[in-house]
Amino acid sequence: MELSLTAAVDDDGRRLDRILRKALRELPLSAIHRILRQGCVRVNGQPATAARRIRAGETITVTDISGEGLSRKREGAKSKGIFNFPGYILFEGAGLLLVNKPAGLAVHGEAGGSAPHLTERFAKSLAEPLVEPLAEQVLAYLTPKLPPSLSFRPGPLHRLDKPSSGVIAFSASLEGARHFSAMMRERKIKKFYLAIVEGVIAKAEIWQDELSRDRNLKKTFSGAGHDGKTRTAITRVKPLARNAACTLILAEIETGRSHQIRAQAAAHGHPLLGDKKYGGKPLPKGGGGFLLHAWRMEFPADNPLPDLPGLIEAPLPDYFRAKILELFGELGL
Repeated sequence: MELSLTAAVDDDGRRLDRILRKALRELPLSAIHRILRQGCVRVNGQPATAARRIRAGETITVTDISGEGLSRKREGAKSKGIFNFPGYILFEGAGLLLVNKPAGLAVHGEAGGSAPHLTERFAKSLAEPLVEPLAEQVLAYLTPKLPPSLSFRPGPLHRLDKPSSGVIAFSASLEGARHFSAMMRERKIKKFYLAIVEGVIAKAEIWQDELSRDRNLKKTFSGAGHDGKTRTAITRVKPLARNAACTLILAEIETGRSHQIRAQAAAHGHPLLGDKKYGGKPLPKGGGGFLLHAWRMEFPADNPLPDLPGLIEAPLPDYFRAKILELFGELGL
């Protein structure tokens, strides 16, 4: 089987092997190295090496792709159509798509798994449970709108746990991804979360801890792990409402560690209400998981994406609002 690809603007200046890894995601890395070694890849009809720098408009031809899996998967991706989920989109522009992720919806799928197609479910009701990973929904929504590119693929620009809800940013262009990631690295983007934790927090606090990650347990701990390595985590916490048993907090994270708020809250004696993984008491039957909402994202006035607003807010889910009213009354809201 032969496959012909045309390099686009986003591909200009990139190495051939890196473009192939993006464009032929269905092939294992070993297969890409094999077809390069065997001379099965040509650029503008001429043999090319892995290190060849590609220019926009050049044609890349790949021969001897074994099996039919690649063609079937590529055809399947084209036939998905557009997922229409306007109720979840908070902002679209400046090379970004910011979405209000529902709690319980995974950003990525399970490794090796497949999710059912949701076109009919979206058409029927946005209120029905979402199954397909958010990244796949965003990809299907954006793909028909974007110029062709072999090396750029829309994707999430930071993490948000499956049980959490709220603002998450996706790239819609290579430029948007680069600028957003640069602002994240330089800590110019402020991220605020709302959470309900156990116990009473009476005044503002700054949590600074050394955290380690256990990849096997998929859990973050305070203190050094088995390899002795830690990473600093800083969270500013402000109590908004409280009763004798729990506190509604506003948490601003200065760092972005996996499970940062959950792990630090537990380490400081205030696990998230319902977060059994980190020692929280389970909510009453039918109460769902823990309550953590990525509420607001603020951007600097001098950000390099002029169309980007100064802040993006994700409305609280109804179940979160109801729990606040139940625990803290109208003052909580």
